[in-house]
Amino acid sequence: MKYVTKTDLSLVARSSGIIMIGIGIMCLIPLIPDIIYFEFNPLSFITPAIISISCGYFFMHYFKQTDKRVQTKHGMLISSFAWLWAGLIGGIVITMATNIPFIDGVFESVSALTGTGITIFENVETLPHSILFFRALEQWVGGLGVIVIVLRFIKKPSGESSKLYHSEARDERLKPSITTTIKETLKIYIIYTIVGIILYILAGMPVFDSICNTFCMISTGGMAVKNANIGYYHDDVIYLITIIIMILGATSFIAHYNIPKTKGKSLIKDIQFQVLISLIALVSLMLYFVSDILPMDLLFTVTSVITTTGASVASADVMAGWPSFVIFCLMCLMLIGGSSGSTVGAIKLIRVIRFFKGIYQNMIEILSPERRVVPVKMNGQKISESSIGLAGNFIALYLMFIMFTWALFCLFGYDPFKSLFTAMSLQGNNGLELGIINPTISPVLKIISMLNMWTGRLEIYPVLVLVRASFELFKR
Repeated sequence: MKYVTKTDLSLVARSSGIIMIGIGIMCLIPLIPDIIYFEFNPLSFITPAIISISCGYFFMHYFKQTDKRVQTKHGMLISSFAWLWAGLIGGIVITMATNIPFIDGVFESVSALTGTGITIFENVETLPHSILFFRALEQWVGGLGVIVIVLRFIKKPSGESSKLYHSEARDERLKPSITTTIKETLKIYIIYTIVGIILYILAGMPVFDSICNTFCMISTGGMAVKNANIGYYHDDVIYLITIIIMILGATSFIAHYNIPKTKGKSLIKDIQFQVLISLIALVSLMLYFVSDILPMDLLFTVTSVITTTGASVASADVMAGWPSFVIFCLMCLMLIGGSSGSTVGAIKLIRVIRFFKGIYQNMIEILSPERRVVPVKMNGQKISESSIGLAGNFIALYLMFIMFTWALFCLFGYDPFKSLFTAMSLQGNNGLELGIINPTISPVLKIISMLNMWTGRLEIYPVLVLVRASFELFKR
């Protein structure tokens, strides 16, 4: 049976063309810092932009518009291709500007776009301002979603916009209309970005650093502009501001949107926010009593891990020397992640909550003398059996990807414990690692790492759909 027809391909290609044009325009924005700092490297941005815009224009005009409605499979194919294309075009930008190998440039670009934040550069402070800004911009765009950003500036039928919106692992709706939802989400995102920049400047951070770091932290990307990351500034005020921004980025946009109408109650009553804050407080307090790590370092790292930001105040070498129990607790938080409907990666709190509620339901049903059906509720609303099953399925698939990557790192001779930490960090788009990722690792591991980051950001299924469709076309 043919699951992908020529009509499907035409529809996907035409819609992808619009996204490719948007990605090309994104590549031109860093020309501003390039001009401001007299770096005179415009071709590094203009050339990839022309490639992306030209290919997008070709796709839009070569593939004819069809009457077929956009389905979920089309949305997933478009989103998977769009993120892959954005990573490749960004890789060309970074490669041309820094003269590093192409695979390293793509790795850096994919890491930034997916909000993972692991850098392949050993000294980021030698990079041009335009590239530092480009990496930050990629994180900011990727935090909300490449397609979500593009949809904000183009008009699409509501049905098509809805499929594309959900294809980037977004289910929340702030308004009945997807178009209005995207507008309101972007508005909230921009407001928090501006607030973060102002707070950093007031704390004494340079303007350029404030802009780039806010882009990185609100998107829970964590790829800062200094080698020591946020630890470079040695300022508790800046650490606290960063913690607040990371928590804002890891909180559902629905909770943010309802704050003015509910006078803050929507945030306090949001079960994901409650669990997020509770875990940060409890784990930080527990690790304080079982280690001699500075309290601020612990609080910052715990927040960074569960929000999947990957920002740090301690170097990879220092973290590698922390007690094994501390690292184990961080790995558990790394699996969980922040709220669904935010900018975070990993499994996400909502799935974890549903999964454990499903386990509790099964226990009560077994203990019940009449084998009665026990309803599962969250925030006063009933949770369907299918949503619990889907949560369990995703968690199992997620762990399978981690196991595969862990095995490969071990095969290449890396320490098993550090390899597991790295695999979990890559799949969860976290970014913290213990010194394994560097320019000298095998190209095979770089490609697998990029696959982890890509699948982690799109929550696996869209990439699997793309692979399945590609396999079908190859067979033909």
